[in-house]
Amino acid sequence: MTKGGTFARRLIRGGLAAGLVALVAFGLGACTTTPPGPGPSDSAAATSRLVVGATLEPPTLDFSQSDAAAIPQLLLYNVYETLVKQDDTGAIRPLLATSYQLSDDRLAYTFTLDPKATFASGAPVDAAAVVASIERFKSAPNSTVAGPLGLVQQAVALDPGTVAVTLTRPSNSWLYDMTSTAGIVADPAVTDLANGTAGSGPYQFSDWVKGDRINLTANASYWGQRAAFAGVEFRYFADPNAMDSALLSGDIDVISDLTSPSSLAAFADTAKYQVVKGTSTGEVVLGFNHSQAPLKDLRVRQAINYAIDRQAIIDTAWGGQGQLIGSMVDPTDPYYEDLSQTYPYDPEKARQLLADAGLTDLALRLRVPVVPYATATAQIVASQLGQVGITATVDELDFSTWLSQVFTNGDYDLTIVNHAEPRDIASFAKPDYYWHYDNQQFQDLLAQADAAAPDQYVPLMKQAARLLAEDAAADWLFLFPHLVVAKAGLTGIPPNSATVSFDVTTIAASG
Repeated sequence: MTKGGTFARRLIRGGLAAGLVALVAFGLGACTTTPPGPGPSDSAAATSRLVVGATLEPPTLDFSQSDAAAIPQLLLYNVYETLVKQDDTGAIRPLLATSYQLSDDRLAYTFTLDPKATFASGAPVDAAAVVASIERFKSAPNSTVAGPLGLVQQAVALDPGTVAVTLTRPSNSWLYDMTSTAGIVADPAVTDLANGTAGSGPYQFSDWVKGDRINLTANASYWGQRAAFAGVEFRYFADPNAMDSALLSGDIDVISDLTSPSSLAAFADTAKYQVVKGTSTGEVVLGFNHSQAPLKDLRVRQAINYAIDRQAIIDTAWGGQGQLIGSMVDPTDPYYEDLSQTYPYDPEKARQLLADAGLTDLALRLRVPVVPYATATAQIVASQLGQVGITATVDELDFSTWLSQVFTNGDYDLTIVNHAEPRDIASFAKPDYYWHYDNQQFQDLLAQADAAAPDQYVPLMKQAARLLAEDAAADWLFLFPHLVVAKAGLTGIPPNSATVSFDVTTIAASG
């Protein structure tokens, strides 16, 4: 067995398996990266509350039923915990498991659990609970959860503190995937995850005022380092200006992701505010519905890519904040390379490709959710497409309608969404995903990369990312910037968003 007591030595950002002895550092800053302490500290949790402004309200609290990023943004690490956790440097750290071992054939993981860990109910987070969670979520409707768990051939409790997980094949990404929703360990006694607290984290669900806010309260019996706040409120704003005003007036303490970059100047007083800038895992994608006849034609997809001036979108719609990428890979991924010039802005080439395809008067429906980045960007995209002869009719939908009509029913031609989940290039390998992109060569490359020897993982993933870009599977408009604005007295805000979680467990009030 290969010993894994030091998690940072085992993986490159969670993707590479046994035998690697160096962690690739990505310069992402620092936050709390040590495992929970031996128990609650002697000092009581603060009586204050933290109020977090956010954009999208979760459709449900049951992470197994929906892959909406708003659910783990609220719950991951705050309410629910995983065997291992990814910190903001990209390293995998202990959480519910203090260590693990990986067999030489890379098929069997053996996790040693922290004996102090308990659920909010007081029940132990033991091996039986871990096995029950794996079996429970294997068939979850949320493919982000069910996909990684589908690789599990068997999960066995060797004793109360030890779990053995055997995979059907070696996987370079499996342990990384287990740092997110797929790895959540839920209290087996709680069956209703939409309304009950089933986590082991420092906070637990309190109440939900639909359309307004969700409240978390400190778990007074938390097994690790006690929560810094008596409660945390996530307050949801459809209007970014209203969220800015709420911080300026003192009604909220932090904006989790600033969606109005033009307002940064309002927070220039460093005695009152702090602006934390960094990278995110969110790719703002102009998505194509590949089941629609015109978009099955590579020339049409290439024409759309050539027609879009992506830098102009960043400068005009997003205040110059953001980064060009060119494929479904963000710069903190080990297989990232700048592919943003695969299809440089070239309207003349776009017009020629459309003429070659016999589609000089193409009309498409651009259906977007009513979120600031999408609505602002859609108007520019429609204008730029119009300049090459494509009529894009913009249809703005509230987010729940977008989920139903676009994401679920595929009733669209083009759409714009920030895909915030890390390592989500794999979504293009799912033909039934809402893009309906079906490229067997790409699917085979991803499968080969995941099962390959660790030193072949990055080269094969780069090859897959280039194939996706060259095939114009979408138009990657820009990487969403991570912009957090907060009151000056808050500490521990990670500068980068390496996971979907807005992890409040690292945040505290100074003084």
